Amino acid sequence: MSGGNTVAADGSEVDVGGLSGMTDEASFSGCRILVVEDEYYLAADAARVLREAGAEILGPCSSEEAARMELEEQRPRAAVVDINLGLGPSFAFAETLKDLGIPFVFITGYDREAIPPEFVGIERLEKPVLLSDLVAAVARLLGRNT
Repeated sequence: MSGGNTVAADGSEVDVGGLSGMTDEASFSGCRILVVEDEYYLAADAARVLREAGAEILGPCSSEEAARMELEEQRPRAAVVDINLGLGPSFAFAETLKDLGIPFVFITGYDREAIPPEFVGIERLEKPVLLSDLVAAVARLLGRNT
């Protein structure tokens, strides 16, 4: 394994582009981050890398219903949200986060044209996602330097 890679939850090697240095710089200590993603390996890797950066992870949630239940229990500082949780694209949960003032980033396989106008300003990470890009995006949401 090369220096910029890490092992993903499925055992494969993932290029994280210097992630270890990034997690040192982007400390999310004390921040609750909600992960809403139905792809098991991506959800596990996202939760792991954000936890390594110091975040307290809510989820990962594989459905909108599970994510809403997390919101009833605890309020996150930010969220990472997949647009398609198995039933096609849905922006209802993103609308809830927006209404609550919780900043979030999309992780999706959909292109920019699939995003409704009210979410044009929301950062969109396209799958497959580099974990270093995810850490950087969450750092921007939290106003942290990367």
